[in-house]
Amino acid sequence: MRRQGAVPQRFLRRDTAMDAAIVIPTYWAERHTSAHAPGAYDHSTSLTSDTPELERCLSSLDQVRHVPRVILLVVCPPSATVEVARRVHQIADAHPALNITMVTNVEAARVADRVAELAPHGTGECVSLRGYGAIRNMGLAAAAIFGHDAVVFVDDDEVILSPDFMDRALYALGQQTRQGLPILAKSGFFYDESGSPFAAETKADLCHRWWTKRPEFNKWMKRAMAGTRISRSNYVCGGCFAVHARAYARVAFDPFITRGEDLDYLFNLRLYGYDVWFDNEWAVRHLPPKVEQRAPRFMQDVYRWYYERAKLAYANSQNDLNPVTAASLMPYPGLWISDELDARVSKTAFARFMLSGERAGYGRIWRHGREEAQRYARDYAGAYFKLQSFWPSIIDGLWRHAELAQLLEVA
Repeated sequence: MRRQGAVPQRFLRRDTAMDAAIVIPTYWAERHTSAHAPGAYDHSTSLTSDTPELERCLSSLDQVRHVPRVILLVVCPPSATVEVARRVHQIADAHPALNITMVTNVEAARVADRVAELAPHGTGECVSLRGYGAIRNMGLAAAAIFGHDAVVFVDDDEVILSPDFMDRALYALGQQTRQGLPILAKSGFFYDESGSPFAAETKADLCHRWWTKRPEFNKWMKRAMAGTRISRSNYVCGGCFAVHARAYARVAFDPFITRGEDLDYLFNLRLYGYDVWFDNEWAVRHLPPKVEQRAPRFMQDVYRWYYERAKLAYANSQNDLNPVTAASLMPYPGLWISDELDARVSKTAFARFMLSGERAGYGRIWRHGREEAQRYARDYAGAYFKLQSFWPSIIDGLWRHAELAQLLEVA
């Protein structure tokens, strides 16, 4: 079994105060593109929006005590960088009490260049503003550049609920359980628009019967909410997630996963000897925009779960990694990486092809998408572990990097 490796002393603070940063990825579309057009991300804000999600999120942060540096990861097409940066600056300037640092495509390119120097035989865009996992890694890289020993991830379509958000975020982080286990990564949860932390359990029709996590997720969540404040987690809320430098300096997010990079990070941490812990007193409210076309997201999920299953099978065949199995992830999300996946994908794609209003999209997935996703999974099952061999050196080389810190400060 793999043990947690030694962490360079530079990642261990001598005092008791934790120097954290809040990292918020914010997604933007070009002026002439619909914010709800099918694409790589769940939602993108239109440049012409009168009510951008980021403004609502930052307004909710204004009430929070002891707000640390806020790092905005500004995700947009390269051709829209100037316009989007100008708009995000306008939103940020309306919140002068917040110490906001922006990372646009311009600054991200400089960071990526440094990463390429540190890992010349790396795996492409492992730290960038393109792709969910790589974007998260850019957040970790930016935090390392400033020497922050904790990162608190928040999504721009969320609202902070109370002034003690940071106190709750950092509660127990960097400490140990009564059994002496380190708490180096922890997840809160979100309330939906109706104020519930649980997934709505309505009777699933044929379009959703085989593609819903609700029963098994709620079974796990109800147990976690009723237990002690801090418990071992099978779940990660990516918009309410905290990770200590002792963990993020050793374990990267996976840039090869199409979505679900937050839950995947839990798997990655377990593979390398760390746990994610659940805090049932730390929460945000999630207010996502409505999705107009579901087939593209379903296709991303098909890729995600086939890749996840192949990646974990590859990892479990290695002698130097801790096994992560479907059985160890019950009741949720174990079924999604089990042999049940194939039937879930096939039945859902066919049912939605026959019954939904997106026949062309789901028809293509049913005919070709499954094979394409399985091929991708086979081709890239071991790719993440090549990145992992470089990751500690990447963070070590970025830690308190004066030149890059100055670049980000003036962005």
